[in-house]
Amino acid sequence: MIKILFVCHGNVCRSTMSQFVFQDMVNKCGKQNEFQIDSAATSREEIGNGPHYGTVRKLNKEGIPVLHHRARQLTRKDYDRYDYLIGMDSANIRNMLRICGGDPEGKICKLMEFAGEARDIADPWYTGNFDRTYDDVAEGCKALLKKLL
Repeated sequence: MIKILFVCHGNVCRSTMSQFVFQDMVNKCGKQNEFQIDSAATSREEIGNGPHYGTVRKLNKEGIPVLHHRARQLTRKDYDRYDYLIGMDSANIRNMLRICGGDPEGKICKLMEFAGEARDIADPWYTGNFDRTYDDVAEGCKALLKKLL
């Protein structure tokens, strides 16, 4: 089983969007029993909250199921539990490295790296552009799935 944890600042926009988009892709290719997919935050700001309404609205528009999820913070133990810890931007990566105490096994990376790009995925909490975030998330998730299959 491949265990993937998507991570962003608050775990209500980008990481949950990535979790649900990737889960939908995995389900559609019949590989759901081969993956464990979750998401977490680097901050404590949104702990216990559900996905942002902008994320929910965009996923509904795209026909992607929104699963039950409550924001939680990344922990050091997550590093041992997951095969991939995938951040959305450079600040997430710095905070993930701090929380996990480094990355000795090379598990931490940005989502867009799977698509051959070093760029960050903009946070729609600040930009309000959930369409652009979705496009980037879908591109990164598609490339990740291709790599893993």
